[in-house]
Amino acid sequence: MTNTASNEQITESRGGKAMHPKVQTAHFDLDKVILTWKTVLYNLFLITAGIIVFVIGMNSILIPNKLLGAGVSGVAIIIHYLFPPADVGITYLLLNIPLIFLGWFIISKRFMLYTIFGMAFFSLAAMVIKTPPVFLKDPILVAVFGGIVCGTGSGIVLRSLGSAGGVDILATYGNKKFGLRPGLTSFFVNAVVIMTGAYFFGLQIALYSLIYVFTSSKTLDAVLTGFNQRLSTIVISDKYREIADEIFKKVNRGATLLQAQGAYSGTPKEVIFTITTLTELPKLKNVIFNIDPEAFVVVNSTLEVIGKRHGTRKVY
Repeated sequence: MTNTASNEQITESRGGKAMHPKVQTAHFDLDKVILTWKTVLYNLFLITAGIIVFVIGMNSILIPNKLLGAGVSGVAIIIHYLFPPADVGITYLLLNIPLIFLGWFIISKRFMLYTIFGMAFFSLAAMVIKTPPVFLKDPILVAVFGGIVCGTGSGIVLRSLGSAGGVDILATYGNKKFGLRPGLTSFFVNAVVIMTGAYFFGLQIALYSLIYVFTSSKTLDAVLTGFNQRLSTIVISDKYREIADEIFKKVNRGATLLQAQGAYSGTPKEVIFTITTLTELPKLKNVIFNIDPEAFVVVNSTLEVIGKRHGTRKVY
């Protein structure tokens, strides 16, 4: 008598009970897949919307008024001014090729996949979107207006996990590695582009364009921080417990008590440390000085605040 069994049919009798092999099945997490696709579509939407806003500003304000642009797009605009047949979109794409390798190997592949989409869409949008030109009598107003529109577009793009290429890659690299504000990095890089433009088109145009670059960088930072930058506040008061309790109740913010000591008196002190927003600062000061008019308060701007109730770390 011969016993045969396949892997699926083998059973083993132990103590009168049949033992069946466990069959492993793959688990398909539909919710996770949906969340991933929502994230991808959301980032593509930010990149697309930001680029459209930027290109409208570029084609309607910058180029018709002969202002110099910023970053790689600024170089593309300078080349277009010098050689009119050279399309800004195509030139921009070609100039970005070296930066693709920088982002791919140093920042992250996911970031660069989004960014490659941004580069391609920017080039297409620059060729397709032809909005009516905006002319203003005052060149300073033109520069400020252009900076607000283009800075808003750049900020929207950088709120995503990608970019539109160009200086955005350098700005993201500087923010990731050194904690530099993207607007600050862009400003210094763009200043070099403006000086190059000054050589070809004159100092007056370059100075107006510098106003555009400054306005654009400040608008970019404002869009990234949501116009509501966090502030760190230090409060020194003998009524620290009352003040901390009121911060919890009326300002709805957390607070930390730090152990300190007066340098002159040597008296131990409890120092309150809390994070608030610009809009909440007046309420916080009212709470503090209503309890202790003699309190010592220091308010500092923060570069970035990450943690509970204040935002999460951006992973590229």
